[in-house]
Amino acid sequence: MIELTAIESPWVEDFPALKTQVHQKTLRYLDTAATAHTPTCVIDRITQYYYQDYASVHRGAYYLSNKATKDMEHARHNVATFLNAEADRNIIFTKGTTEAINLVANSYLRALLAEGDEIIVTEMEHHANLVPWQLLAEMCGAVIKVWPLSQDQTLDLNELKSLTTNKTRLIAVCHVSNVLGTVNHIKEITQLARKQRIPVLVDGAQAVLHQKVDVQDLGCDFYAFSGHKLYGPTGIGALYVANTRLEYMKPWEGGGSMINQVTLPMGTSYAKAPWCFEAGTPNIAGILGLSAAIDYLESIGFENITNHERQIMAYLMEELNLVPNIEIYGDRQRDNSVVAFNLKGVHAFDVGAFLDQYGIAIRTGHHCAMPLIKRLGQNAVCRASIGLYTQSSDIDALVQGLKRINQLLGQPT
Repeated sequence: MIELTAIESPWVEDFPALKTQVHQKTLRYLDTAATAHTPTCVIDRITQYYYQDYASVHRGAYYLSNKATKDMEHARHNVATFLNAEADRNIIFTKGTTEAINLVANSYLRALLAEGDEIIVTEMEHHANLVPWQLLAEMCGAVIKVWPLSQDQTLDLNELKSLTTNKTRLIAVCHVSNVLGTVNHIKEITQLARKQRIPVLVDGAQAVLHQKVDVQDLGCDFYAFSGHKLYGPTGIGALYVANTRLEYMKPWEGGGSMINQVTLPMGTSYAKAPWCFEAGTPNIAGILGLSAAIDYLESIGFENITNHERQIMAYLMEELNLVPNIEIYGDRQRDNSVVAFNLKGVHAFDVGAFLDQYGIAIRTGHHCAMPLIKRLGQNAVCRASIGLYTQSSDIDALVQGLKRINQLLGQPT
């Protein structure tokens, strides 16, 4: 049993939006998997850029432009260090995980695909790691092969072995499921793939805020994540590309900042990586905010974050397991940050709308993972997800809300 003493977060005061009142109730934010709240230090960094440092990057001969360029490239170095990339050049700034995956599909894989070639995806992927490959397969005549979930709703490596062939051109897999919270064994997957020289793309959107990620240790070829999942701003993210794949990538979008020389009618040459993949004016404020978010997490330390989140998750699971009429999906003895559930006989949307009246924010629906929700035999599920600011009082409010619903249904509480 979890001790009844309250589990408090020493960092909750860093997040001003969590002081918001919702329907005259204290906000209980349990939707971090959708977007993590933003600490004051990140907001301040973005504000400073607009107040004091505002200028566009690249080619400016004046102080503010030079400073913005220098700050942006420092942010790239910060992301590279955060992921333990080989060098700064291995980091490409994108709008987020979705654009990063589309970038790989169009800049890397498109030129290598022939009719009948195969792309392996898993049954638990977010749509962002499914639809780009479907679009590409339709365009090139390739085949999508699905790595199904086992009975225990995990991925069996033996199943992957049976799926791979000499026509497999990519394996796309999430680091952590955004529905089940399953932490996949990426290192084992990449070790298997390397034996057959198959590149592996990892959707890291749900992993980077909860654990230290070392892309070289994982052995992946591509790793994508979004800033807003990492306590940073929206509209910014990053893609890591290993050296062995970077040399095969060609520009996908054309425009300013990604060229070396432009000549007519043809013959344009491009900048070196990573700049050749960053056409147009970048989201400078977002990049600086992302860098500040990384600094914030590093100042706390992932060991401290993990210890706090494990306590909160253990408390959440213990309390949910005591709620009558609840159906929990995935491993009930989990060590992650997400739990999907339903109250039997109540639509997930109704549960979410009811809880909202008490200031409790959870996510409901298919969570951009329709194939997985279908596999669970549902059309929608509720999802509660935690962050470093989550406290036991947030969990208590959720459980009390679920018990109120049971009371309305005449169920035991």
